[in-house]
Amino acid sequence: MRQYLDLCKYILDHGEKKEDRTGTGTLSVFGQQTKYDLRDGFPIVTTKKILFAAVVRELLWFLKGATNINDGLKEFTPIWNAWASESGELGPIYGYQWRKWEKFVKDGEGYRKEYVDQITEVIAQIKKNPNSRRHIVSAWNVADIERMALPPCHTFFQFYVCNGRLDCQLYQRSADVALGVPFNISSYALLMSMVAMECDLTPGIFVHTLGDAHIYLNHVEGIKTQLPRTCKPLPRLKLAKKKVLDFTFEDIELLDYQHDAFIKFPIAV
Repeated sequence: MRQYLDLCKYILDHGEKKEDRTGTGTLSVFGQQTKYDLRDGFPIVTTKKILFAAVVRELLWFLKGATNINDGLKEFTPIWNAWASESGELGPIYGYQWRKWEKFVKDGEGYRKEYVDQITEVIAQIKKNPNSRRHIVSAWNVADIERMALPPCHTFFQFYVCNGRLDCQLYQRSADVALGVPFNISSYALLMSMVAMECDLTPGIFVHTLGDAHIYLNHVEGIKTQLPRTCKPLPRLKLAKKKVLDFTFEDIELLDYQHDAFIKFPIAV
């Protein structure tokens, strides 16, 4: 995970001070990209502890199209608590768009609402037409932004099939490099691995493309603590042989994860 540490150092060295929505302030650069080859091991930061169980819980929550933290998330991780309403609702965020993108179909003199299940459709496309350049899932639904508690930071992703290998590129418009990005890397690497399992492909390269890549000013000292640490060997991911939408928490295991001590970074809301 040297690529991640190099990104952190680049932002510390070249980032410009910039105000932000939260009022915290950031060091920011625009337009960065890192690549992680899953054939070298599962990409998870080793210079601090990442709560992989929370990564798994959130991804499975997204994949079932959930929008309420009380629907199998809150009891395991507080990651979305700060943005949820009193009833736990977040609006049509990631999972909703992945599984229930709304569309209207002409029905006689009027229209009826239907839904596009992007996850099911992209997996079917990969199996049927692997060479397609349209293996895309988007969470950025312009019509629904105002209904979301937090507009998508990781906005859309694309799969690429070549020589029996499945790659994935994520575009992330806003990247909290100290706290959010390590989580995002592991989450999409896990999703990519699950899709590869169902499609009988080898997980290949995860490409992480960042728009506004920033370190919050109150995260700088924590990053400076992390940078001198030595990267450890990457762990291995063990998955059950299942379809993506059938996975449970118990079907996913991270083996031999070595890491340094946890570093606490406050969440900017």
